This record gives sequence, structure tokens and C-alpha cells, in this order.
Amino acid sequence: MERHNKIYVAGHRGMVGSAIVRRLEKEGFGNIVTRTSAELDLRDQAATAAFFEKEKPDYVFLAAAKVGGIVANNTYRAEFLYENLMIQSNIIHSAYQQGVKKLMFLGSSCIYPKMAPQPLKEEYLLTGLLEPTNEPYAIAKIAGIKMCDAYRAQYGCNFISVMPTNLYGPNDNYDLNNSHVLPALLRKFHEAKVQGSAQVVVWGTGSPLREFLHADDMADACFFIMQNYNEEGLVNVGIGKDLSIKELAIMIKDIVGYEGELVFDISKPDGTPRKLMDVSKLNSLGWKAGIDLKAGISSVYQELLKTVWK
Repeated sequence: MERHNKIYVAGHRGMVGSAIVRRLEKEGFGNIVTRTSAELDLRDQAATAAFFEKEKPDYVFLAAAKVGGIVANNTYRAEFLYENLMIQSNIIHSAYQQGVKKLMFLGSSCIYPKMAPQPLKEEYLLTGLLEPTNEPYAIAKIAGIKMCDAYRAQYGCNFISVMPTNLYGPNDNYDLNNSHVLPALLRKFHEAKVQGSAQVVVWGTGSPLREFLHADDMADACFFIMQNYNEEGLVNVGIGKDLSIKELAIMIKDIVGYEGELVFDISKPDGTPRKLMDVSKLNSLGWKAGIDLKAGISSVYQELLKTVWK
């Protein structure tokens, strides 16, 4: 990418999209195109095609998606499948039609089979059944990967796919009904501290293992991959190490300074037992994560105290 190139970041107000915009601006890229969902409904094929025809971006970061945690994924199954399929299909097809030089599609680690061997290697895709609670979202993301590969095979498009592990950072979603585990825990412990609650209840047994990557690290990886990877298939993005939900809860409890009791509600679902990404492919390309988990969560919490939870 050259600094004068026009770059479209789809989903620029989300956690990953906003981090990608910050990363591009830091590197001196000034020709960045964005649209809010109110300005452009990416589910609308005609509107998306008209936008691409007018703007003709050189590069596209496809970070727009309907996202949520275990409750949202399992409750709004039809919406998660339909909306994600529409968004990515419209963007990928329009990018092909307008001759976009390169497109990066962002997926999710939930694309891998529920009982896949750990850590998760890229070649484990479609080797087993998916986790039932987020199957519609996973199927949409798998379709996106295969669509990029198909447009590469048939039309020669340089469309690539990256699969991030669990992410956290600025502009995350803290709604307890449809957020992911890390932001949900941050909010739970913060509110319990403010209200003087005797205990904080965490869903499940606390035993599932999860890996977490700061959104700024993800954006840095995307910036790197966009310039150094031009193959079919996908690239995992993560840190390559995990911790249990219980360990995460204790870490966040400490960061927030909550002194009450931690209780696990074992009647609630745990989800996938473990989701650790094998990042040897990305590491071999020359990129590694740089933000320590505890330091990363601490910085996010301090920013929330200054802006959202002041």
C-alpha cells in the first residue's frame, strides 16, 4: 500500500475497524474512506455497489459484521447468519466489480470445529462440527473465507482472510446481554465495586481456556499482513497462549480493585472448552503480538474510567 492509495475500512466504528483506522493514520495514510451504518447499509446490495462505483477504493479492510457474545449469537441466529452473509457478500462482490487491488476479510476463531485439536491450525477448517451456540455466525464467516478464495481462483482477485482470536480494547461492547466475556467481566466487577456488592457471579465453571488479543495488536497484524501475505486460505492472528476464564476473572478483579467474592454459576453454559490459535504461520511471516494482557486490560479500564464510566 502507498500512502496516497484510497483505503476503505468497513466497520470503522467497531473495535477492530477503529483500531485499523488509527494504525493507518499513524503510518501517514490520509486517504481513508469510511461510512457509518446510517450512511450506508452494507446489507443493501444496490447501495453497496453504488458506493464502490463512486469511491473506487484501492484497498479494503472488511471489518464490518454483526457481532456478539454467546447469548446474542444463540438468540439472534437468523440475524447473525443473514446480516453477515449479506454484508460480506456485497462488499466482496463489489470489490471484484470495481477492481480493488486487495481486500482483507476479517473472520473469527469460532470458524473452527468445536472439538478440533489444540492449538487451532488453519488447516483444521471444515474438519468437524461447529460449536452449536454460534454456528450461524461461524457459517457466515466460513462462507466469507471461501468466497475470497473463490474470487481469487476464478477472477484472480487478491482477496485474503485473517482469523483473530478473542479481542478486547477501545470501542468494545459492554452490554451484558450481548458482549463477549472480557468486557462483560470488566463491567460486572466495576459495577460490583461501585455498588458495594458482596459477590460477582460468573457464568459457567471457569474452566474453559481462552486467548485474548488487544485490538491495537490486531490492527498492527492486519497492517502487516496486508503488505506481506497474498495467498488463498486464511491466517490466524493471536498471541499463541491462553488462560482459564477463572484466571481471567481473578485478573480483572485485581485490576478493578474489587474485594468481594467471586462465584461461578455452573448451571450456565461454558461454550467451547478451549480456543487457542496456532500462530506459527503468522510468526513465520515476521509478526508477533506485543501487548501484555494484564497491561492491556488495565489501560482499557483506565480509559473507561475517564470516558464511559466516569
